[in-house]
Amino acid sequence: MEFFRIKKDIPFMRHALIFNMISALTFAAAVFFLFHNGLHFSIEFTGGTVMEVNYPKAANIEGVRNAVESLGYTDSQVQSFGTAQDVMIRLPARSGVNTTQQSEKVIAALQSQEPGVQLQRVEFVGPQVGEELAHDGLMALAMVVIGIMIYLAIRFEWKFAVAGIIANLHDVVIILGFFAYFQWEFSLTVLAAVLAVLGYSVNESVVVFDRVRETFRDRRYGKMTTPEVLNHAITSTISRTMITHGSTEIMVLSMLIFGGPTLHFFATALTIGIVFGIYSSVFVAAALAMWLGVQREDMIKPIKPKDETDGAVV
Repeated sequence: MEFFRIKKDIPFMRHALIFNMISALTFAAAVFFLFHNGLHFSIEFTGGTVMEVNYPKAANIEGVRNAVESLGYTDSQVQSFGTAQDVMIRLPARSGVNTTQQSEKVIAALQSQEPGVQLQRVEFVGPQVGEELAHDGLMALAMVVIGIMIYLAIRFEWKFAVAGIIANLHDVVIILGFFAYFQWEFSLTVLAAVLAVLGYSVNESVVVFDRVRETFRDRRYGKMTTPEVLNHAITSTISRTMITHGSTEIMVLSMLIFGGPTLHFFATALTIGIVFGIYSSVFVAAALAMWLGVQREDMIKPIKPKDETDGAVV
């Protein structure tokens, strides 16, 4: 399906060096902020107090959030779970204040708004759990990266595998760089978004690489150079890219605008990842494949010469 078709190939690779320099600078800035500022981890990673409260009627989540923030817990998480009457509250740990003191202050603030609210459960989540979550998250990220590299190497060629995984890691590091620079809260939902971006971004690279392979094998384009083949592949997939990423971005932006605080950073990470995923597939993955020296011979298996002795009678 295509909304439009561009008849003349756009010379993307003519400006590949400039865009790669921009990507390198952006990547370096993201790495700098990651090391200088660090990520602002949620209590799922750092530890804190988890409370479950029950309301006699449907809870006003925004009112609960305002009451908790009025106590100075700006990094708290408030969300519904189970039914509309049940609310889960996550509070960051504070020095000199134990779990019981935290829960008493919060439940008193909530009961001043709604006397019928009841505390169902309260527990302390230690930092050890956060360390395990961080370790498991990094392991999941590593397994995804390794799986993508193996997939690209088997389906295409090792040069495409290297170019594709660098482009995908480029997207991930830039997302983390944004969260480090603005000190947005990095939670498990954001980690899930980062993993989703890895899989989503490689999809666009695979489409471009697949068109590159088809063009290399098509005799009509036999006189094209590698940059011209890449330009043709990217240009011929632009309509598909706009349909796929446009529809996805509309859905993600709706979550960002109307999803509330619970989905805000999840949708933010996806929005950044989709935008840079398009950029990296064109100006990072394709350009890196060109710099690595991909050529027609990599996509076409050489024809073995026929053995004249086959079938000869001895």
